[in-house]
Amino acid sequence: MDAQTRRNFLNRTSMGLGALATASIAQDSDLLARGRQTKPGTGLHFPAKAKRVIYLHMSGGPSHLDTFDNKPQMQKHHGEPLPQSVIGKQRLTTMTREQAKLLVAATQQDWGKYGESGIEMNAEFKEISTIADEMCLIKSIHSTPINHDPAVTFLQTGSPLSGRPCLGSWLSYGLGSENKDLPEFVVLLSNGGQPVPSRYWHNGFLPSRHQGVQFQSKGDPVLYLSNPEGIDDTNRKNLVGGINSLNQLKQKQIGDPEIEARINAYELAYRMQSSVPELMDISRESKETLEAYGANPGGSGFANNCLLARRLAEAGVRFIQLYDRGWDHHSDVTSNIKNKIKQVDKPCAALVKDLKQRGLLEDTLVIWGGEFGRTSYGQDRGKTYGRDHHPNCFSLWLAGGGIQGGVSIGETDDFGYNVATDQVEIHDLHATMLHLLGIDHEQLTYKFKGRDFRLTDVAGNVVQAALA
Repeated sequence: MDAQTRRNFLNRTSMGLGALATASIAQDSDLLARGRQTKPGTGLHFPAKAKRVIYLHMSGGPSHLDTFDNKPQMQKHHGEPLPQSVIGKQRLTTMTREQAKLLVAATQQDWGKYGESGIEMNAEFKEISTIADEMCLIKSIHSTPINHDPAVTFLQTGSPLSGRPCLGSWLSYGLGSENKDLPEFVVLLSNGGQPVPSRYWHNGFLPSRHQGVQFQSKGDPVLYLSNPEGIDDTNRKNLVGGINSLNQLKQKQIGDPEIEARINAYELAYRMQSSVPELMDISRESKETLEAYGANPGGSGFANNCLLARRLAEAGVRFIQLYDRGWDHHSDVTSNIKNKIKQVDKPCAALVKDLKQRGLLEDTLVIWGGEFGRTSYGQDRGKTYGRDHHPNCFSLWLAGGGIQGGVSIGETDDFGYNVATDQVEIHDLHATMLHLLGIDHEQLTYKFKGRDFRLTDVAGNVVQAALA
């Protein structure tokens, strides 16, 4: 076969493969379109309780022993070696593996029971304690990765290995948009600390239109959204139109679905120039609302992001994820936990109350938690102690969106080291989230490399006790 013949063969076959890929994507879209109901929020497989999710991720791993899982039994063992029968064969990180002794470190926090339900939590949660009867507290979450990156990746994608689609991308793929002028999946970051790479909101093998979009609470809401100097709206519109015309010509030639995704991205970006700046302007909120959140127009931070999350939910964004860094407390956990609670307590409570007051909480699922908990033994860091990573058990709470408020699910052992009852796996959490959104987690699949993938992989059970 000569070079010219080979070139013709490759051209013909690549066109065929491109057409097949386009047909496959189109088929997926048709299947999803048939599965969706005409009324937004009615679910893909059965009636939905929630239309959207606000996920408040406390990046770094809050200590469950100092927030929501009080273990008074540890006080009498404080400073003693943690029994080997409790530790078992569990992995330890290199940060404590070489310590001569793993000594029990009882919490130094004050505790209280709140609401009619009597949910127990750190007394520093002065505001979150007022929404205790809206919360479903799960104290028996179990994960497996012991380091931050794989643990967050597992929580976000259902796999500890990077490359899979994340929660928001699966929802974007499954449920589509409620507002054509905004992304279905938005991410907001606050504070410094543990790195939060953009692959935590990546679409993986799903079409790229389902990737999360990072918004900023200060400056340009989205990087490069504003017109460059010397370019007005008319020029920008003509520029986008010209680029998309060229992309459409190329799309007709080779049928690459990613070109179609790029066309959609350019068009959405142009529409966002009008819709996003107004949406992100929290100075439009009342003085009472700003004070409730502790938000500051023109500033940045977790409080501003919580208020923006409510505005995004109100505007129809499907999945809003807030990453608040600074929860990786390997030293002085007693003081550091109090400082972090002061940063998030008021805005978290204000978000739930604001959603409820506006009639949005009933169909908005709010999730609060980190990627793992912390050890019941202390890390030797001088006069004070910290806590190491601990995926074996930790706490997380949910509210709204079909959740049964005022309940506590699961228990850990006397040292808060192992799950004692009602273990909830990460895939169970995902299955429950999808269920509330009207999605059967076993039916939301995407074929990739010959296999049907899903968020819950080959596991996952809905946590029935969490449902209203």
